[in-house]
This record gives sequence, C-alpha cells and structure tokens, in this order.
Amino acid sequence: MAGLTWSSSAGGSHVLEHTTDLIGFLNDCDSLLKKDGVLSLAVPDKRYCFDHFRPLTGIARVIDVARNPQKIHSAGTAAEYFLTVTSKSGLITWDNDEKGEFKLVHSLEEAKQAIRDVSERGYYLDVHEWCFTPTSFRLMMRDLFELGFIQLKELAFHPPQGSEFYITLSRQGHLPEGTRLELLEQILREQSVA
Repeated sequence: MAGLTWSSSAGGSHVLEHTTDLIGFLNDCDSLLKKDGVLSLAVPDKRYCFDHFRPLTGIARVIDVARNPQKIHSAGTAAEYFLTVTSKSGLITWDNDEKGEFKLVHSLEEAKQAIRDVSERGYYLDVHEWCFTPTSFRLMMRDLFELGFIQLKELAFHPPQGSEFYITLSRQGHLPEGTRLELLEQILREQSVA
C-alpha cells in the first residue's frame, strides 16, 4: 500500500479476496484513512462465483496468516483454487436465478503446475485467498474487531447484487446485530440457498 495517500475515503472492488494477509490489508487501509474515513468494499459472494465449491474462510487461518504473513499465496491455496474453480452455464459469475450445469475450469495438471510454480519457483499467482458469504464476512469483521485485530467496524452493508455484496467499514461503525450463534445460523442458511 506504500505510496498511496487516501484522505477521507477509500474503495476496493474485488481486492480484499486476493490479499495474502486479510488483517494486514485492513489495517494498512485503516492507517491511510482520516479519523472519520471509510473503506468501501465490493466482495465476491462465493455462492455465485467460481469460488462456489471452495470452503468458507475461517478465522483460524486469517489469524494464523497475520502472525506469519507471506508475500505470495501458499501452495495449498493454489491447489485448492485450481482444483475447485467452477463455472455455471459457462459463466464464472452469476446471479441466484442462473440455471445450468457446473463445470470445473481447471485440470488436475494445472493444479499440479500451480503448486510447482508457487513452491519451486516462488511465483505469485493471482488467486482468491479468502471466500465469504455476506454474513460470514460480516461475522469475520465483527470477530476480528472484538478480538482486537482490527479497529474498523461495519458502517453500512448492502445485500448481494448478482455475484457480490457491498460493505463500508469505519472506526465510527458498529457491530452487526444479532448474537454470534444467530449469525452462524444465518451463514448456514445462506449456504443452503445456493
């Protein structure tokens, strides 16, 4: 993030999921904002894009990566990505009304090559590191704040439109309503809809 100077607001469209360190990214953005600044994000909804079959990002991995940040995605992330990236009706993003068949985009050989590129050659592969549904992301932000890893909170949330959802974070934000259990149950409902 060096070299950027954001004053009161910043925006990121499909950036966060590519970062190798989610907590570091959020804190870097926070450090560039004024006291009342906001960070607006457009985040892919894994239910309606090529991440469809990938597991939701869990907080364990987010914290562990922040403790040992990497400059490139791991061989494991590359393998998971290339083994599960899918299309639906030939599209890599779709809305919840899309009918059609799923199809894997990459071959096993491409996954093997990605592992070699990362582990033997040290290549940076531009893949998604993090996968969320709207509520899983909102709960992640809440938990990271309550655990003291970030200082940003939710200022505004806009439900999914097509294959993405929108959220604005700020130090003046608030925590999403509902108990942790209610939010976890909502995450299960979101996944069952897809």
